[in-house]
Formats: sequence, C-alpha cells, structure tokens
Amino acid sequence: MVAGLRAKGIRDEKVLAAMRKVPRHEFVEGHAQALAYRDTELPIESGQTIPSPYVTALMMEQLRLRPGMKVLEVGTDSGYHTALLVEITNRAYAVEPRLEVASAAQKRLKRLGYQGIASKVGDWWKGWPEHGPYDAIVVTGASDCYPPELLDQLKDGGRLVIPIGEGPVQTLNCVSKQGGNRARIEASITIRISSVLTRPERP
Repeated sequence: MVAGLRAKGIRDEKVLAAMRKVPRHEFVEGHAQALAYRDTELPIESGQTIPSPYVTALMMEQLRLRPGMKVLEVGTDSGYHTALLVEITNRAYAVEPRLEVASAAQKRLKRLGYQGIASKVGDWWKGWPEHGPYDAIVVTGASDCYPPELLDQLKDGGRLVIPIGEGPVQTLNCVSKQGGNRARIEASITIRISSVLTRPERP
C-alpha cells in the first residue's frame, strides 16, 4: 500500500510512516478486511465508507502535520484517520455526527491502544470550539460549503482540508487562515469520496 502511495506522488515521510504503522484492516470488518490494503474505499457502520488510502494520505499530506500540533478531525468514520493523526501529532480531537459510527470508532481505538484522542458526538459543522484554536482541521466527508465555524477555530496560519462537492467527484481544498477570518486556497485537487456530511438549511 505504501509503495503504491509513493508511486502516486505522496512524499511526506511522516504520513507514509504512519500509514505503514496503523493496521487498516483493524478498522473494517468482515470481507472488507481482505481488501484493507488495496487503494479503495471500504464499508463501515451505518452504510458509511472510509476513503481510499490515497485520498486519506492526500488529506494528511495537505495538513503539513508535525509532532505536538493540535488537530481537529471532523467525521471520525472508522477511527482510521484519527489513529493516523495521533501517530504524527500525539493528540487529536474528533467530532462525529452519527452516534453508532462514533461509538464503534471509540471502542476500536481503545481496543487497539490509541491514546491522546478526545472525541464527541456533535454537529460536524460546529467543530469543537472549546478546545480551539487548532493548528489544523480535516473534514473527512464531502460538504457543499466551507462552514465558517471551522475557520473560526483555526489559528492564524492554520490549515483546513475539506472535500467540496456532492457528486461522485469532489475538489479537495486546502485553505490557510490569513489573519482574522481571511482564507487563502493553497491547493485544489480532484478526488472521489463517497462519504457526505450534510447540514440542515438555515432558517
């Protein structure tokens, strides 16, 4: 899997080391375990999926993570991405809107011995302001917009990585915060991801 990621252009050695270490097969169940190291999405609880290894690595690489950084993950899914984050940063905060998915991820991460993770069930677009500001925020499901609440929770110079688009193809955007709530798009990359995070319409 890691060799395939290198061949597709992933260069961040911290990301590659984390993906070599974290056992992806432990974050899926049944027949999906046999496919865990192929570059494909896999099913998890409640009809959801986790992104392919390439999309996961791409998100991680765009965050430019370093040890000691404070990171917020929006959309915990199976907990795989969460485990990768703490392998690099040693701590992570995670918000998951679906109770069943969040519970399964928490149990899985605890069973595998991962520490330094704080998680909760909540409205994904609200983030977790009590623990901000964050050095980086990653949204693991596709959205139709940039929630301003998440940008509010970034430090100046912090990076938000979020897939935008509701169809089978999305744009993975990396946005850096440039003082106040000004944002600059650092990268826009076409990806495919099935998991979608929706928010209710504002009144």
